[in-house]
Amino acid sequence: MVIVLTLTMIVAVITIAGVLVTRAPQVFANAEAPVLPDGLRLPDGTRPLAVTAGPTWFLVVTTDNRILFFDRAGALRQEVPLIEELAD
Repeated sequence: MVIVLTLTMIVAVITIAGVLVTRAPQVFANAEAPVLPDGLRLPDGTRPLAVTAGPTWFLVVTTDNRILFFDRAGALRQEVPLIEELAD
């Protein structure tokens, strides 16, 4: 009985892993990326490190340790420097 249960659990784990591997690319392929406005321009000399989007804003983290908040139109609304202790 223990052997049957062990074999059943092994088959179940392999089946779940197989479903995840075969179905995940289809799920991610259908995901829509946010549309960035054409007017969104970073300040001179800055390079983006990470970008995220909210319902009415975009947030860009730059390589020079700043967070830039843009509205949906692409206008820079706020700039926040990162604290050096958190940036390391």
